[in-house]
Amino acid sequence: MRFVPAPAHTGILFERTDCPGRPKIPAAIEYVKETQRSTTIGVGDCHVQTVEHVLAPLHAHQIDNLIIEISDMEPPVGDGSSLPFLSMIREAGIEEQSETISILALAEPLHYSAGRTHIVALPCDKFRISYTLHYPTVPIIKCQYFSLDVDAQSFEKELAPCRTFALYEEISFLMERGLIRGGSLENAVVIKDDVVISKEGLRFPDEMVRHKVLDLVGDLMLVGFPFKAHIIAICSGHETNVQMGRLLMESICEKVS
Repeated sequence: MRFVPAPAHTGILFERTDCPGRPKIPAAIEYVKETQRSTTIGVGDCHVQTVEHVLAPLHAHQIDNLIIEISDMEPPVGDGSSLPFLSMIREAGIEEQSETISILALAEPLHYSAGRTHIVALPCDKFRISYTLHYPTVPIIKCQYFSLDVDAQSFEKELAPCRTFALYEEISFLMERGLIRGGSLENAVVIKDDVVISKEGLRFPDEMVRHKVLDLVGDLMLVGFPFKAHIIAICSGHETNVQMGRLLMESICEKVS
């Protein structure tokens, strides 16, 4: 995978260099194809999955224009966090372009619910996320809460190192069927009963909820323009994150028009 500079008004594009014609897939809500275990975007038969880990640091650094060349259907997993992609941003540097872009704001609250999952967007003068994670039957998680004003500095310190996690019961059947073969303790945290199984232990006591915030930051990059809001989420996953993204896009665009 390679980050390539792009002119103003390009947006964020994933370019599948291994597909005929090297199709470009915009990182935008309307191109979302799947949200079951990660967020997948695509054009025709060409897809890129788990885009949220790449998009999260781009969102936090307010990078508007970038072509992401990728030669497979999934970015390198790295250690299961956003650190590898943050390192790419640091190595390349960020150039401020001369064109201006509006940072839009909510005029009224929005909400979306599905079962035990709820997500709310409130008018705010900054981009803030407050997330509650609830696993009442998993002693080591139980209920975790984390709230953060998201910017480049806070993302790097508080969110970027946080890795994907899964309950052992959720992934054991996938492993038995030879799936998720790229998954290991090198790139994920596995929770079994009251034990954390990972190569180095937890990076934060509440690493699990912090990774959920990271995912949400990445998924909301698909809105396609910068905005200010306080996002309050309870047990939200990729599907509800994307649904909130759709509501934000429709509401803000409606107010602007």
